[in-house]
This record gives sequence, structure tokens and C-alpha cells, in this order.
Amino acid sequence: MRQRLGVAQALVSSPKLLLLDEPTSALDPGGRRELLEFIGALRGKTTVFFSTHILSDVERVCDSVAILDQGRVLAQSTMDDLRTRHGNRRLSLEVSAGANALARTIAERPWAISVHPGPRGEIDVLVSDVETAQHEIPLLISNQGTGLIRLENAEVGLEEVFLELVGNGER
Repeated sequence: MRQRLGVAQALVSSPKLLLLDEPTSALDPGGRRELLEFIGALRGKTTVFFSTHILSDVERVCDSVAILDQGRVLAQSTMDDLRTRHGNRRLSLEVSAGANALARTIAERPWAISVHPGPRGEIDVLVSDVETAQHEIPLLISNQGTGLIRLENAEVGLEEVFLELVGNGER
């Protein structure tokens, strides 16, 4: 309630710029959704800058994003541009059988940065060379004697872009 009241007080004078620091941090899921919808409704009327570590909130309401690390701006762009620049390196595939064995085989390839098998035959792969991976993965599947159901570029989220730019928090 206090968060929403603070935002309402700030908007009484119809400001052109609104600065918010962790606006959804103390809210329950319903309150978070309401506040994010309210912030989204300000689009075109008020420029809203907000800092948060809840990146899904950023994806829901922001048109433009700046990623900072220790006071340095690492990237500043539209959400679509960030996804385009960083999203073409993630592949998603699904096989009819043997996903775990295939994931281990893919992980040994020099272009595989990270490999995450799922519970139903799906595998997400972050790659350094998309073209090579797209050529080799079907061969690896064929050599294993299993069927390819799907192979596609996967959309990345802001969290993945952030971790790629900042690192995995290992300092």
C-alpha cells in the first residue's frame, strides 16, 4: 500500500519525469501487477525511470533498458534490440529420445557455451557459433539414432542478456 501511495503522491502534479527505486519490492503479486499496469499506462504521458533487480518487471513495462555493472553502463537499448543482438545465440531443440545423452554430446562441442536438457526431450543450448551449431546438431542427432522434433532459435529474456553482459555473479 505504501509503495502505491508514494507513486500516487508523485503523480499528483503530473510530472514529465518519474524516478522509482525498486517500486515493486514490498508488494504481493496482485499489488505488483496493479502497479506495473499503472506504470505501463503512463506511457506517452510521463517518462518513468526505475531501478530494479526484478528483470521480469522490466520486460513487462519498459521500452528502453540500460544495464549497469558497478556504475558502468554496459548496454543501453530498446528491449527488442537487446533481444536481437543477444538472442540469436540460443538454440532450442527437441528430440524423440535420448535428450540427456545428446545434451552431454553437445556440451563437448567447442561452440557449446551451456547446455540445459529439460524433462520432456527438450534441450536449450547457448552457442558461440550459431551457423556451425545448426549444421552439427542434426548430425549429432542422426549419429545417436534418434529423431529431431524441433530445432529453432530461442528468444532470450532480459535475465539472460544481463548475465551474459555482467557475468554470472562470479567475482
